[in-house]
Amino acid sequence: MEKIFDKETDADLLRRYAAGEETAFRELVARYKNGLYAFLRRFLNNQEMVEDVFQETFLQIFNSIDTFDTSRPLRPWLFTIAANKAKDALRKRQRTSAVRIGMMADSGEMSFDEVVNTLTSDEVVPYDHLERDETSAKVKEVITNMPDNLREILILAYFNKFSYKQMADILSIPIGTVKSRLHTAVARFSKDWKATVRSKEQ
Repeated sequence: MEKIFDKETDADLLRRYAAGEETAFRELVARYKNGLYAFLRRFLNNQEMVEDVFQETFLQIFNSIDTFDTSRPLRPWLFTIAANKAKDALRKRQRTSAVRIGMMADSGEMSFDEVVNTLTSDEVVPYDHLERDETSAKVKEVITNMPDNLREILILAYFNKFSYKQMADILSIPIGTVKSRLHTAVARFSKDWKATVRSKEQ
């Protein structure tokens, strides 16, 4: 993207786009496309839905620039739109197919953070890291099978590193609800993870 935008803030780019400079919008897309795409991929676990929601999210940003308060950070607004559109897509699809169970790696006891940290990189895992790759696949499976509201807050907190306040804004719920829901999500993950490990050991 043009060097001219390197030192521009998101608010600067939004103002430039609102003034008719479409290259400023393309810079915003470039800044956030990878993180947003990764969020949708983890939340939806369906390539076609990811592509559709990704495009719909940026289309809404493109069409709703006049309604955005440039004094507020762009990232939470962007993820609010994406999360809402992803939930709409899930409701429409009414998923019925079970998640395919892949190969399970032998694994000892790992803390929740240790397991989740295996997924925080979007880079392709080398073949010589097969065990880590299989562990990542297992974690993805556990998260995919969680209820939508718990999966969503887990992804926002651990993969996208949003604060309690930002998650409250994105999900339109009180901070207290964010904390309790995240606690429930972590407990659910821990329970399902241990059950998965036990089933492999049997």
